[in-house]
Amino acid sequence: MPQEPAYAAERSQDGEAKAASERARGMDAEASVRRRGVGSPEPTPQAVEGLVSPVCIPIQSWSFVGLLGGRGCGYPCVRQRPRGMLSFPPMLDQPSPPSADRGASGPVRADRALRIGAVQYLNTRPLVHGLAGAGVRVHYDLPSRLADRLAARDLDVALIPSIELFRGDRYRVVSDACIGCRGPVMSVKLLFRTAPDRVATLATDEGSRTSATLARILLAERHGVHPATEILPIGAGPGDTQADAVLVIGDRALGSIGGSFQLVWDLGDEWCRWTGLPFVFAVWAARVGVDTTAIEPLLAAARDSGRANLAAIAAVEAAGHGLTVPQCLAYLRDNLHYHLGLRERQALELFREHAAGLGLAPGGWATRDQQPFTVTPHRSSHS
Repeated sequence: MPQEPAYAAERSQDGEAKAASERARGMDAEASVRRRGVGSPEPTPQAVEGLVSPVCIPIQSWSFVGLLGGRGCGYPCVRQRPRGMLSFPPMLDQPSPPSADRGASGPVRADRALRIGAVQYLNTRPLVHGLAGAGVRVHYDLPSRLADRLAARDLDVALIPSIELFRGDRYRVVSDACIGCRGPVMSVKLLFRTAPDRVATLATDEGSRTSATLARILLAERHGVHPATEILPIGAGPGDTQADAVLVIGDRALGSIGGSFQLVWDLGDEWCRWTGLPFVFAVWAARVGVDTTAIEPLLAAARDSGRANLAAIAAVEAAGHGLTVPQCLAYLRDNLHYHLGLRERQALELFREHAAGLGLAPGGWATRDQQPFTVTPHRSSHS
């Protein structure tokens, strides 16, 4: 398992004594936070514990009514039509009884420290900013491994690939913090040795599940090809496979990519131009039955704190990722989007429909008219 980055323990270097001291100051800090608001820069660990109430927000669904040219980009674009209300499955944002998730020791209770898993890539830094200082220990791993660990009950809450939400009814989304994009994402690339309509073999990054599905959707829907797939192991480079197309994600997609390739797709940009919708790569999810009352506000506030401190994060992380500070800041600020809003939810449903159509996800999600879903309000504005 990859070593956890040093920043995960940034405020716990003095050991348990310091953590205990911070918790002891919680009541005073919480009172102060309620006076000045969660959205202030550099919040205290307790600043993220303000109470919020879910509200129901109806949104319109849509159905496919054909394809048409899209906004001068040269690609077909999905045309949309209002069709009632978008219904997300029970695992999304629906509270579940604690008794639903029983392991060897019974349900996961609120008084037990939750095991939290997050993606080890640079794109996740703004989502975990300050969590260590709030007394939350985060386990870092590849997206695919986080999904496996959550399924195996090795974790209670994890930042998992969005495609995993569609592969059963065992998860629910617990935060409106996510990893997404509204255009080029820069860190998810499909490299071509031949023309897209001639791709017969596809090597997919070992860490990827959502991006691997997205690549297959784009190749199938836009070029009519269904390549055989193979795994590109962590530690291997694009030059280590002879596949016609190679998918690389995360930190290794940010730097210089060796090999001779005719074409490079930024998959975030390809999806957004094709559909006119954003894309969601990963979401915070918990197993059904896990009590996430305490962690939900922490995740939202960590995201807000991270977005308020992107320049500081970039200054710390840039060199280790082979980027200049301006390049790192631009990536975190301009290429990534961290809020799971209504359009992001529409994008998730469209992604699921395409994946189900190719047999890459179950087709069991039904769109029912007049069915709202819950969204937890947040206190910061989002672009």
